[in-house]
Amino acid sequence: METSRSRQRRASEPSSSRSGSRRQRVEAVQTRQVGNVALLMPPARPPASALASCLDNLQQEWRRDGHLAALWREWPRIAGPQLAPHCRPLQLQRGLLTVGAAPGPWLQALQYNRHQLLGSLRGAGFSVRDVRVQQHHPGAPATPGSLSEAEVWAVHPSRCDVHGLADCPACGRPAPAGEMARWGHCSFCRRADLA
Repeated sequence: METSRSRQRRASEPSSSRSGSRRQRVEAVQTRQVGNVALLMPPARPPASALASCLDNLQQEWRRDGHLAALWREWPRIAGPQLAPHCRPLQLQRGLLTVGAAPGPWLQALQYNRHQLLGSLRGAGFSVRDVRVQQHHPGAPATPGSLSEAEVWAVHPSRCDVHGLADCPACGRPAPAGEMARWGHCSFCRRADLA
């Protein structure tokens, strides 16, 4: 019967039939003897690196793999100061870059300057084979937590802390007074009316 020490010794011996990667894996496996049982232990973790070097590595990976994030970072320089605020890269897939532009003259300007933009992209080191232009409305809907949402919530009829409580005239249950002021009854009765 082979013991764990003889397995370790055999694993550490050079063998011409083993590949280099297999040898590295075997050497990385560590065992710990507890009584008559050998436990496999994970290899030691590599030392921690500085956050700045991690971010540099991430940016290099983005650049090397052709990620859209690298393009967003360089976009103002590539598109130029006049065009960049009115258009943005939307998708980069298999060398085809989709750029969205605000409707009207900016969309037309981007279509006329498509070949110059393609040259700028290639000159900046991006492997883009073609640029597709589409209309894009940059005014996205309000994000959660924005000021307009906060203003709507401040006067919402279902808030008991703002409007107080009252009894619904239709079902007799307590409900926010703002709902009664808006619909004449509670939101549950309102939903039943709409159904």
